[in-house]
Amino acid sequence: MDFKKLIADALEEKAGIPSKELQEMIEIPPKKEMGDFAFPCFKLARVLRKAPPMIASELKDTVTMPDFVKQVQVEGGYLNFFISPEKRAAAVLTEINEAGEKYGASSLGDGKTVCIDYSSINIAKRCHIGHLTTTVLGASLANIHRFLGYEVVSINHLGDWGTQFGKMLCAFKHWGNKEDVEAKGVNALIELYVRFEKEADEDMQTEARAWFKKIEDDDPEAIELFSWFKDITLKDVAEIYDLLNIKFDSYAGESFYKDKCGAVVDELKAKNMLEFSEGAYVVKLDEFDMPPCILLKSDGASIYATRDLAAAFYRKKTYDFDKCLYVVAYQQNLHFKQVFKVVELMGYPWAKDLVHVPFGMVSYEGQTLSTRKGHVVYLDEVLHRAIDKARDIVEEKNPNLENKEQVAKQVGIGAVIFYDLFSGKIKDVDFWWDRALNFEGETGPYVQYAHTRCCSVLAKAPELDANKADFAALSDDASCELIACLEAFPQIVLDAAEKYEPSIITRYCASLAQNYNKFYFDNRILGEEEGVMQARLLVTKCTRDVIKTALGLLGIDAPEKM
Repeated sequence: MDFKKLIADALEEKAGIPSKELQEMIEIPPKKEMGDFAFPCFKLARVLRKAPPMIASELKDTVTMPDFVKQVQVEGGYLNFFISPEKRAAAVLTEINEAGEKYGASSLGDGKTVCIDYSSINIAKRCHIGHLTTTVLGASLANIHRFLGYEVVSINHLGDWGTQFGKMLCAFKHWGNKEDVEAKGVNALIELYVRFEKEADEDMQTEARAWFKKIEDDDPEAIELFSWFKDITLKDVAEIYDLLNIKFDSYAGESFYKDKCGAVVDELKAKNMLEFSEGAYVVKLDEFDMPPCILLKSDGASIYATRDLAAAFYRKKTYDFDKCLYVVAYQQNLHFKQVFKVVELMGYPWAKDLVHVPFGMVSYEGQTLSTRKGHVVYLDEVLHRAIDKARDIVEEKNPNLENKEQVAKQVGIGAVIFYDLFSGKIKDVDFWWDRALNFEGETGPYVQYAHTRCCSVLAKAPELDANKADFAALSDDASCELIACLEAFPQIVLDAAEKYEPSIITRYCASLAQNYNKFYFDNRILGEEEGVMQARLLVTKCTRDVIKTALGLLGIDAPEKM
């Protein structure tokens, strides 16, 4: 039940403001003794030409409130509403019980498509921990949008273009061995590239440029090797995506757009937007306080911006998106501002639907990652180490647990994702094992354990019968706080989608787990009188469902035992 909407509906006529606008004005007071909801009357003072306290008093005396409002108080210029705990519990828990794990889902996105560009791995390179945030943040945004009814297209925009691939082909032709590459995978490709950088003379550098030209010209041998390198890389990273339970709809990377850049450039020329400046072809953006957007080198070769423009037009034509999200680190802020502005200047109103979702950097136990300095922590190693550490903890806490390997995977991977998504996306993340895998505090294992506690209670209990629940038994502080937290979940999901911020859900999970644990310790559940027991079992079942749903939106499994 949407209590805020029903209160706004009741106020609408006397306040003279549409219900929808009133809903946005209604607040949740900072202290529970001030009520469950509060309506500030200050905005009405200009219209009604009365002091806010007088307006509040008049509304209290003249507006008939819904029966779930047990008391209305005037506090200065505020109208404070106190909801009947019994009626609130009945409405909220009945709604969640009927919806199950679909509670909070909506049809907001029905008929709309969202493209999400994330992870974006580089061909012939291993994924390091720096790829963690783009991958899990993008996957969570995909989950959230699907939950809200959107058609989601997950895109892995591969880094598969540039002169380095000419070097890779040249190195393979000189020193490579197919069997060795097949056996060692991406590591063999990295070794070849490193050797080229160390040993290549000018003749080999010239040969490398020639090989890249062959890739550009679709030479059969060059394309065959180039495609093979891609397959090797995708096979290598498939294990990571499998551990994270992530799937992509498209792996169209930079090379996919090489033959699509020409149409964009021709249109820019036709619209007199492209200028030759300081050895490159650019779109000038001086009036928007931005440097020129470079689109072509002097020799006519495309660069990142050209290919990103081509990708935007291709995605709009292919998917007709309502939003296209780019989950890319904040260092690319200017790049995306320039690209989006060029689309706008070309006259396309859907430029407003292109959204850069920036995020901070990842460090590892206090060390900034640097390939040059050798501070590289590979993502697959992080995930496997998380599983190993979780296995040790599970073995210590519950040595007789069935499916220990599966639970270790769920807890270990969940801990990594939860830790990364807990802070706001723009904040830098410093990854520490002891914090991520802690079973106390605001962590993934803590939330998962609250879920298993709910499962354990329900497994030991008689069959749940919501019709026998005595909702008057849920009037204590711990019950009221837990039910208010459960009630908030649909809005939490909407806020996370609107702000492209899964951390809103992550923090909510921690709060919900804390609220349930307080409820669990304050209230005896099993063995109570039937109506009381059924009410508390219903709270437990609803909490279990919402935790599982919320964790699922983050890409985290909710084990039933651990």
